[in-house]
Amino acid sequence: MKLFLALGLVCGLVFGAVDINTASEKELAGLKGVGMAKAKAIIEYREANCFKDVNELAKVKGIGQKTVEKNLENLTASECKSE
Repeated sequence: MKLFLALGLVCGLVFGAVDINTASEKELAGLKGVGMAKAKAIIEYREANCFKDVNELAKVKGIGQKTVEKNLENLTASECKSE
């Protein structure tokens, strides 16, 4: 089990997981099934609501659970900063 966790961490570092709370529009647009319009929608959503979990990405208009699942291993959500 520890081997799989370590492997997942290494792959995330090598391939650079996309942090949906900090990623640029260009980085978000590079996700599978996400273009520039959906990337803009993600940024607009996160400005109003911090993503506490990558699965919350499905709450963005135009992003469904299948899109989240396609990108799940390449996504991360950093801790929300309190205002």
